[in-house]
Amino acid sequence: MKNNEKLLLFDGVCNLCNSLVLFIIKRDPKSQFKFAALQSAYAQTFLKKFGLESANLNSIVYIKDEKYFLKSSAILYTLRDLGGVWKFFFILIVIPKFIRDFLYNLIAKSRYKIFGKKESCMIPNPKISQRFYF
Repeated sequence: MKNNEKLLLFDGVCNLCNSLVLFIIKRDPKSQFKFAALQSAYAQTFLKKFGLESANLNSIVYIKDEKYFLKSSAILYTLRDLGGVWKFFFILIVIPKFIRDFLYNLIAKSRYKIFGKKESCMIPNPKISQRFYF
C-alpha cells in the first residue's frame, strides 16, 4: 500500500458490500481508492497489523494514513474522501458513534438475507482489476 492510498477492506461475498465498491469506483475518476476482500491474504495482513480478528469482524474497514476506521465511521470517512456531494454526509459524524454503529450493525447482521450473498468473491473485470489487491 502506497503512502497516500486509501484502502477499503470489504466482505467479498456480500452483495451490499460489492455494490458499495462499485459505487465508489464509478465516482472515483482519479482511482484514489483501492480495494481488497476481507477474505484475501492481502487484507489479512492489515487486519493482523491493526490487531483486528477477521473471524469476529462484521464490518467494512477503511484504511488511510496508517489509521483504520470501522463500521459507520468507515462509511462516513470514505464518503468524505470520495468528495463531491458525498462529502456532505460526513456531517453525520456528529451523531454519537454508539448510535451510528447500532444502525450499522442492524444492517450488517441481516445483509445476506436482504441483499444476498455470492458463492465467491467478486472477480473484477480487467478495466478495474488494478484497483484490487488479492
